[in-house]
Amino acid sequence: MIRRALWQGLLAGTAGGVVMTLGEKAEQAATGRRGSHVPARVLQRLSGRPEHPGTQPPPVNWAMHYGQAALLGVLRSVMAQAGLRGPVASAQFTVVRLTNDQILENATGVGAPPATWPRGELVVDILHKAVYAFVTGAVADALAARNGPGPGQRHAALRPGRHPDVGPLPRREAYGR
Repeated sequence: MIRRALWQGLLAGTAGGVVMTLGEKAEQAATGRRGSHVPARVLQRLSGRPEHPGTQPPPVNWAMHYGQAALLGVLRSVMAQAGLRGPVASAQFTVVRLTNDQILENATGVGAPPATWPRGELVVDILHKAVYAFVTGAVADALAARNGPGPGQRHAALRPGRHPDVGPLPRREAYGR
């Protein structure tokens, strides 16, 4: 499962990052909002690289932007492999994506807590991260589905609904040892 989740997640996360970026660029063209240099600043601080005032080097910005998208895609792929698929799983993953951003941005001192942001900016950020999460989820789910239902889905199929008398799947039918 881990090998599949790794390559499928990197692919799914990159696809989500590309679609999110296209949406961001369209939104910025329509609203006049400037591009963010926060990803580059976070990467510079995490890696100990020198910081630059003003506009950040595009390769550094893209490295963090797409690198973070690809790596988080692996987590969404693990979710899909386990059987956590569909829009509910993608909504859950949206929260993970936003949380990841905020931990990195706030821990490095580059960002401020979202509660302090102007509401319009917060809505735009959540919308873009949701686009990323749902596209990443759609790709991860489609790739995982090629291997059939995940253990969680197989367990749920034993008896629809949640019942205390339905035990776990046999170990051989689940991931783990």
